[in-house]
Amino acid sequence: MDTRGAVDQLAKVPMFSGCTKRELQAVVTAAKEVSHPEGHVIAREGDRGVGFFLITDGKVKVSIGGRGRATLGPGDFFGEISLLDRGPRTATVTAMSPVKLIGITFWVFRGLLEQHPTIAMKVLEVVAKRLRDMTKSPTG
Repeated sequence: MDTRGAVDQLAKVPMFSGCTKRELQAVVTAAKEVSHPEGHVIAREGDRGVGFFLITDGKVKVSIGGRGRATLGPGDFFGEISLLDRGPRTATVTAMSPVKLIGITFWVFRGLLEQHPTIAMKVLEVVAKRLRDMTKSPTG
């Protein structure tokens, strides 16, 4: 795995945007590289989420209720909320080509946060800001 490239890509993920390079390196080190063939369902809507995935190569299709919603490619990601709550997947993600991902499971991420509490604080700050932004009253 190209750790420098993975760190740079991870820095663009909103949930990890406040982390230092050293903290991002710790996340990448804890992650695993995963490959899936074209047509493989990587995440299924309604199933319990097991973790976060960053796409490093290939394309995936995101569908909700059987309807295509988006195509994601290198640098895109999915499953970040599953790192926090292991809740049900909100969409199905299917490989449109052979795809390579960097994945980190809920339980590995939990251990990482215990070892690096500063990552936990930064992730919480980003999540809190996103929640606050979503619940602000529209003005005007």
